Amino acid sequence: MKHLILGTAGHIDHGKTSLVRALTGVDCDRLPEEKRRGITIELGFAHLEIEDKVRFGIVDVPGHERFIRTMVAGVGGIDVVMLVIAADEGVMPQTREHFDICRLLGVKRGLVALTKCDLVMPEWLELVQEEVAGFLSDSFLDGAPIVPVSSKNGVGLDKLEAELERIAAGVEPKKADGAFRLPVDRVFTVTGFGTVVTGTLLGGSIAIGDEVEILPGVIASRVRGIQAHGGKRDRGVAGERLAVNLQGVEHTALERGDSVVPRDHYTLTSAVDVHLNHLGSSQKILKHRASVRLHSAAFEVPAKVILLGNDSLLPGESCFAQLRLGRPVLLLPGDPFVIRSYSPNATIGGGRVLDPGSPKHRRRSDEALALLEAALAGDEPVMVLKMISTALFSGVSLPELVARSGFSQKRLESILFPLLSSGAVLQVCREPKVYLSRESFDELKAHLLKEAVQFCRANPLKEGISREELKSRMPKRSDQRFFMTLVTSLEKDGRIIPDRDIVRVAATDANENGDDTLLTRAVEELILRGALEPPTVKELCEKLALGEKNALAHLSLLARSGRAVKMKGDIFYSPLAVTEVREKLIAYLKKHGEITPGSFREVTGLSRKFMIPLLEYFDQEKLTIRVGDIRMLRRR
Repeated sequence: MKHLILGTAGHIDHGKTSLVRALTGVDCDRLPEEKRRGITIELGFAHLEIEDKVRFGIVDVPGHERFIRTMVAGVGGIDVVMLVIAADEGVMPQTREHFDICRLLGVKRGLVALTKCDLVMPEWLELVQEEVAGFLSDSFLDGAPIVPVSSKNGVGLDKLEAELERIAAGVEPKKADGAFRLPVDRVFTVTGFGTVVTGTLLGGSIAIGDEVEILPGVIASRVRGIQAHGGKRDRGVAGERLAVNLQGVEHTALERGDSVVPRDHYTLTSAVDVHLNHLGSSQKILKHRASVRLHSAAFEVPAKVILLGNDSLLPGESCFAQLRLGRPVLLLPGDPFVIRSYSPNATIGGGRVLDPGSPKHRRRSDEALALLEAALAGDEPVMVLKMISTALFSGVSLPELVARSGFSQKRLESILFPLLSSGAVLQVCREPKVYLSRESFDELKAHLLKEAVQFCRANPLKEGISREELKSRMPKRSDQRFFMTLVTSLEKDGRIIPDRDIVRVAATDANENGDDTLLTRAVEELILRGALEPPTVKELCEKLALGEKNALAHLSLLARSGRAVKMKGDIFYSPLAVTEVREKLIAYLKKHGEITPGSFREVTGLSRKFMIPLLEYFDQEKLTIRVGDIRMLRRR
C-alpha cells in the first residue's frame, strides 16, 4: 500500500476541518478553544484509506492569517494538497497565501475541493468554478480537478475520493531507504508511557528499540513505541504520519520544530546555499542582507539573506543566495523552505536548499555560483567536483560530501571514481576519506617545497629541515593529516629527499651549489689541495681554527651539493680525486680481473688510512664486489 500525506490549505471558515471530518469521521479540532471559537488553531490529523491502494495521512491546517506559521509547519512534508475554497465566497486572501506557500514548498500534485456547494445556486457554482480555474492557471494545479462537495449532505465526497485515488497513482512516494528523519509537529505526554511526539516521516524507516537523538538540542533517547493511523506498529516507514513514544526524555525538553533522527548521523548547520524565488505578489524589493523568518519542515528560525549574484531581487525574480541562520538547525539538500518578512507579516519567497554545509562565500564568486548551478541542474559530477574545489586547502571528507550533497555513500563513491581516475580529485586521507582538488593539492605541494627551500637557503650548514618543522609550516586553512601524502608526492617528483626525521631539498631547488661562504670555500680548497690524501676533520679544525661541529657542518654542505665525497670515518675527498682513483681501479681490473689491497696500494700509492675507506666506498657504490681479500668488477 502506498503511504502519502494529504494536506489541506485554504481561507479561514471555508470548511477544511468539516471536510476532513466528513471524509474520515475524525474531528481534527481537539482543543476546547477551537470548539468554543469554531476555528482551527492547531494542526489536526486524520487518516483516509482508499480501496486498499493508498493510505493518506491527513494534515488539517488553520486558515486564519494569525496562524500562518502553524500552517507552514503542517504542509512541510505533504505529497498532495487539497485546496479548500468555499463556493459562497470564492478565492480569498488566505487562499492566495496558502497556495503561494504550497508552490514555494514544491508541492506538485493536488486538487480543489469546492465546499459548501449546497449553499449556492448552480449558476453561481459555475461562476466560482471559472474563477478558481483562472486563479490556478499557469500553476502546478492548472487543469487540476475542481470538485464541488458538501460536508453537510455528502454530495461530491465519492468523486473527491476517486480523484484523490487517481492523483495518488501518479505520486512518487518518499524514499524508504537511508536514514530516517521525523520533524516534530506536536509534543504531549500519555499517562503510563511518557513523552510522545508526532510528525511525518520524511525518509527511511524507524523501529521500536532504535537509538535516536532529538535535534537541535542533541538529546539522546530510544524509541519505546510507535503508532500509525491509530494502530500500534513495530516500524514506521517514509510517508507515514507517526506517533513515537520516546524513552527517558521529558516532554518539556522538546518542542515543535525539533527532529527525531538516528544518533550521530546528521549535522546541524548555520548557513545554507539555496535557490531563492521572490514571490511576484510581494510588495517590496528583497534587498541583500534582508532579515527574514525561515520556515522549513516544522521549525521557524530567523535568517539573513545574502544574495550571491544580485544586489536586490525584484518580485517574481529568482537567484542563488546564502541564508545565514540565527541558530543551528537541521536542513538537508532538496529541503523546501519559505521565508516571511517581519513587517508586514507576509510570505515573500521560498525555494529549495542546494548545499546545507557550504562555507561563507565571497559574493559573486564564480566558483560558488558554478557549484550552485550544477546542483540546481542536477549535474552530479560537476557538483561534487565543485564542492571539493571550493573547499580549497581544507579538503572535504566523505561524510561531509554525503551531508552536503544528499547522496548515499555508495552513490557518491560511484561519482568520485572517474574524478579520482582522471586525477581531477585526490584522496589525501584514508579514514575518514578526505579529498582535495588537483589544483589545491599542487598548490599545497608548491607551498611545502617553497618552505623547505627557504629554510635550507637560510640554514645552509644544516642537512635539511625537520619533518615536524616543515609540518608546522602547512597553511592554517589546511589539515596536517595531508602532510605525509604531500611529502610522498614531492619525493616521487624528485624535489625532496626524506631522510629519517629530516627532509632534504634537491640541489637544483635549494641552489646549494651557489653557496660561496668564505669558510665553506676554504674547506673545499684544502680538500682539493689534499688530492688523494685530504686532511682529516681534526686537521681541518687545526688549520682553520674551527670547532669540530662547525667543520662537519661545512663538510656536510659540500657533500650534499656534490662538491665533496664522504668516506667512512672522517675522510672527505674532492670529486676529482675520487674520479682519478676510480679510473685507475677500473683500468687495473679490466686488465687483471681482480685486485688485492696490496695491489691497490701499489696502483694508488696510498697508505692503509686512505686505501681501505676508498675500497669500501667503491664496494658500497657497487662498482666492485669483494670476495675474501680480493675485489672484482661487478657485472652490470
